[in-house]
Amino acid sequence: MPLFHAPDGAPIVDVAEFIDAQPVGGFQIRLLLTCAAVLFLDGFDTAAISYVAPSLAREWSLSKGALVPVFSAGLFGLMIGALLFGPLADRIGRKKIILFSTLAFGLGALVTAFVHDVNTLLVIRFLTGLGLGGAMPNTIALTSEFSPHRRRATMVMAMFCGFSVGAALGGFLAAGLIPYFGWRSVFIVGGVAPLLLVPLLALKLPESVRFLALAGSADARVAQLLGRVNVNAMFAPVTRFTVHEPQLVGMPVLHLFRNGRTLVTLLLWVVFFMSLLDLYFLSSWLPTVLTDLGASVSAAAAIGSMLQVGGVVAICVLGVIIDRFSFRALALLYFVAVFAVGAIGQLGHSVAFVTLAIFIAGFCIVGGQTAANALAAAYYPTSIRSSGVGWALGIGRVGSIVGPVVGGALMTMQWSAGEVFMAAAAAALCAALAAFALSRLAGMGGTGRVEVGQADSFEADWHPSTSTGA
Repeated sequence: MPLFHAPDGAPIVDVAEFIDAQPVGGFQIRLLLTCAAVLFLDGFDTAAISYVAPSLAREWSLSKGALVPVFSAGLFGLMIGALLFGPLADRIGRKKIILFSTLAFGLGALVTAFVHDVNTLLVIRFLTGLGLGGAMPNTIALTSEFSPHRRRATMVMAMFCGFSVGAALGGFLAAGLIPYFGWRSVFIVGGVAPLLLVPLLALKLPESVRFLALAGSADARVAQLLGRVNVNAMFAPVTRFTVHEPQLVGMPVLHLFRNGRTLVTLLLWVVFFMSLLDLYFLSSWLPTVLTDLGASVSAAAAIGSMLQVGGVVAICVLGVIIDRFSFRALALLYFVAVFAVGAIGQLGHSVAFVTLAIFIAGFCIVGGQTAANALAAAYYPTSIRSSGVGWALGIGRVGSIVGPVVGGALMTMQWSAGEVFMAAAAAALCAALAAFALSRLAGMGGTGRVEVGQADSFEADWHPSTSTGA
């Protein structure tokens, strides 16, 4: 463990180097599972409205189109939550925002169970979305900040499985609850579970050790947390802890565009926007297009589900590859997605081939999006990590709103299945090109890897006379 001394003789420990030198241990695994539990409930509550929509519309005598504003309100809430609570967490800490967000979406889901009109439902879903949007970037940042660099993408992607599993299992739970207890029971479960989790989070969830070290006023807490990372570690009472990153002051969002970060930030936003546009485009319209091609409703649903199945498989196997090859692997994933998505419209009359194409598309797009989350967290320094991830996700949420709208417009214009999926493939191509450009930037050092705070070294490469500090 690297050890330095201050002028007064007090030992100084670099927190990042200490964590990077340790194997992944029980403390980090428990943290990962706790954050995964938050995202499991986040995924459940995010998807819940789509599972109950048919029953809700029937009970309230609504047309299908009447619920579109409700869906959009939830997505807008997710977007605003990510944009707002990412920067706020960089000011006050990850734990507080995760606690608040979990409490907010738990209360929102519970209140949803007792609404009786569309306008109230629209407002509640927007407010619930704020909490849902705030939880995700901060669980990503917190998991990243306790993970050694060589396993960071693996840890973040494994944690993010919680969201996908929660969204998927929500459908099975809804199918079991609605026939016996009605659609409101889904939101009661989706509200009570997060509220029960909040006290556990308050007691067990640690604050980010890097955030504390950067603040420079909590050496005792940092020592305690590092002692949980490595139970054999011993620190003198006067030990000081540091993170060799600049303490950035002012609005965190503005720092996303300073010290050489502008181009990387904008390219990350392109990746997130196009990736989530494509994902929601496909999720929304795959069953409809497959039905138009002759599949039964049940067959279309089963075949379309392979998109998420492919994504879960990707999350399970891609972590080590992303840790090794960074944005190079991400670019390759999206380039493969271009051909897989385009093939869906050409192979629609062959069940076996279209199922395989959808699985590969899900593997590349869902897996690519999860990998992008991890890489964004790895790129930004501690002072703006939640802001960087939150704003990338927020911009991506704009894509998630645009995707279904674009798909609906193309269907209204009576584009053929082949043309519709070629348009979706074009979005994957944009994500691939942006990821490839990121890999070229990272490749300046010859590793293909963008590391924490490396934007500063980018600036040094382009402007050698410039200081590498922020």
